[in-house]
Amino acid sequence: MRLDKFLKVSRIIKRRTVANDACSGGRVSLNGRTAKPGADVKVGDVMEIRFGNRVGRYKVLDVKETVRKEGAADLYEVLEEDDTIRAERG
Repeated sequence: MRLDKFLKVSRIIKRRTVANDACSGGRVSLNGRTAKPGADVKVGDVMEIRFGNRVGRYKVLDVKETVRKEGAADLYEVLEEDDTIRAERG
């Protein structure tokens, strides 16, 4: 699955266009390398997303095309996340 779509489906980033812009702007890395929006996401990958001076790190646990809001958090594990990021994500 494309990285920008995974970020939207998992609700780490709520809009795909915002996820696409974050990837294109070099604010998202996948397994330690800066990732483009079309990068392939697989189970076990580790993502790092920079929101200003805050950083969130997530491990991909599952990849699904669609998921209900209640099940979105089951797609990833939070490795590191600032409290303000968690509050913004809701």
